[in-house]
Amino acid sequence: MLDWKEYYKNKKVLVTGHTGFKGSWASIVLKELGADVYGYSLDAPTNPSMYEICSIDTKIHSEIGDIRDYDNLYNYINEIKPDVIIHLAAQPIVRESYVNPLDTYSINVMGTANVLEAVRVMAKEGYKAESVVIITTDKVYRNDGRMEGYIESDELNGFDPYSNSKSCADILTQCYTNCFLKDNDIPVSIMRAGNVIGGGDYAKDRLIPDCIRAIDSSDTVKIRNPHATRPFQHVLEPICAYLMVGALQTMDRNYEDNYNIGPIAEGGISVEKMLAIFENVWNDNNISKNKPFKFEIQPDNSKMVEANVLSLNTDKITSKLSLKPVWNIEDAVKMTAKWYAAYLQGEEMYSYSVNQWKEYICLL
Repeated sequence: MLDWKEYYKNKKVLVTGHTGFKGSWASIVLKELGADVYGYSLDAPTNPSMYEICSIDTKIHSEIGDIRDYDNLYNYINEIKPDVIIHLAAQPIVRESYVNPLDTYSINVMGTANVLEAVRVMAKEGYKAESVVIITTDKVYRNDGRMEGYIESDELNGFDPYSNSKSCADILTQCYTNCFLKDNDIPVSIMRAGNVIGGGDYAKDRLIPDCIRAIDSSDTVKIRNPHATRPFQHVLEPICAYLMVGALQTMDRNYEDNYNIGPIAEGGISVEKMLAIFENVWNDNNISKNKPFKFEIQPDNSKMVEANVLSLNTDKITSKLSLKPVWNIEDAVKMTAKWYAAYLQGEEMYSYSVNQWKEYICLL
């Protein structure tokens, strides 16, 4: 098997959504692998943000632009002529999709169409990307309440506007791949990752970021759905999978596929258990210092529907790529808590993040 980590050395890699949480981590990892990293995204979506905390704009080439602006996006991609495209740009919050459904669809569906259209047009004009990786989500599947994990061939039909928009983006990608990009010998894989945690996430309505905001303000975090079950994993797990597939499919088209990424087999834990692990880790004196963690259950009475159970079957990626999670949930929570504690204590976080990547990759 190709050493996928060596593949990225001196490669030009475009990361859309590079100012976001996942995009920031992807940019750091690619930079450490020796890639020439280019980003295209709106401004950082949160304040604070990992992108700004780690001064990522000083480490890579950054273009601030809207993924829905096809002309601007095409011109930037055509100027770069990237070897690899990792498409992460998205409106990623379920509850926000209920407030602004049209924006959610336009970003997640037409933004993806714009990336793929640029790749298609450039191929006609004589430049072919070596590899394209499109990121969707575990929520693309029609959720029928089952406890066993969804497999890649299950029906795609997310219920809420966010999940549904990503289902549409997933189906759209399959159409573009089959109708256009296969004929141009451009490999495209779709990656459906479960819920991620990790240092640097400050998005609204996410469990760990809500906890960190409460800790920093000496407040009590309100938990609206403690019994919801999610396939939580550390952000470096999917980032590694994205980059591994992005490299491998350039050498062997058998690796071009749709993949679930999550805990081993059909793993997933409840929000309540996740909180218990976080509380235990954070309130350890070596991490929390004088900032204790407190939470209380406050049921959500809104009409914004979120799936109560989400679980993924990850047999395909385990068998085809021999890729299994490096960190179990306790490890993932510990590394996440340590990142935020280091930031609150004033450490230099780009180097700290690089060291977490090195700690992760040496175990792979």
